[in-house]
Amino acid sequence: MVTIIGGGIAGTVLAGALAREGLPATVYERRPTVDAGAFLALDRRAHAALGELGIARDDLYAASCEVRALGLHDLTGYRAQPGDGRRLYSRPDLLRVLTDFAHATAAEFHYDRPVTDLDIESRTLRLASESVTPDGPIIAADGIDSLVRARLEPDRPAVYAGQVVIYGITRTPITLPTEESVLHFHRTGNARPTDVFGHLWNDETAVWFARIRCSSIPVADNGFHLVEAWAEQIHAALPAIRGLIDSLLSITDTVHVSNARDVPLTHPRPPRDDVILCGDADHAISPAAGVGARDAIEDAAALYRALVAKTSIAETMANRRRQILIERAEVAEAFRRGRF
Repeated sequence: MVTIIGGGIAGTVLAGALAREGLPATVYERRPTVDAGAFLALDRRAHAALGELGIARDDLYAASCEVRALGLHDLTGYRAQPGDGRRLYSRPDLLRVLTDFAHATAAEFHYDRPVTDLDIESRTLRLASESVTPDGPIIAADGIDSLVRARLEPDRPAVYAGQVVIYGITRTPITLPTEESVLHFHRTGNARPTDVFGHLWNDETAVWFARIRCSSIPVADNGFHLVEAWAEQIHAALPAIRGLIDSLLSITDTVHVSNARDVPLTHPRPPRDDVILCGDADHAISPAAGVGARDAIEDAAALYRALVAKTSIAETMANRRRQILIERAEVAEAFRRGRF
């Protein structure tokens, strides 16, 4: 049996995919429901991995909208590149598709049952009122504040990435001077981190985000706020597009605010076959990179292949780490050169 800690994107789709192959999977999730979060864009690679895991394309398309292109506005002007199969999802809508898929299998889901501790040597999970010692691998898909990582690698905590991220979404119809169904990025420079305002609109919805360089906010302040609480900070960071920002803020009531954080992949301890990290638990990256969800989904697909084939999941994740580091270096160089 495979035990998965965390019923988010990676944990849910992995459990469903394994159960479809006749491999028992049990998920422990601390939240009582799955309807939380802001929005995200998945590219062609993420959709290919979801397809491999068994998610129907029609279900994904019905829960999302097309991103025709990526548009970059900076000091050099405006340029665009193809959307590469990207689609925009609200996180709750994506999770509902994955949850419906997984719940149609024999995978067991235990919501509102947090794992409160883990003894690494005995592989014993402490739940609220009992202890469980799984007879198969434990996969930690429990996010950036992973309890499992804290036990496996206490010297690799999440670190503040220098920005606060603000997400807004509205169903109020709006027409903007930018191209429709394009995910636009307005940024102030080529260094990382840099202040950024992004948005996409169509005839059904408008979404926007701001990444602002500032001191980290207290953990208790991460969550939903009235939009007025952050309006001036957004304007101060990106004064050149005040009119555009005002248009979107005026039809937004509340925003989700959080610290952007990374889990560094520099000098991690080698992965293990009995207890292993997946997705944000292992290599969370600031939303500035735009690939965190894809990385987690591709982790799930790689672990799925290894578990079905009965090969080493430790070697699988070691290879995933190497691939991720290579891709991040390539993206950082392209960003530095202003290519995107």
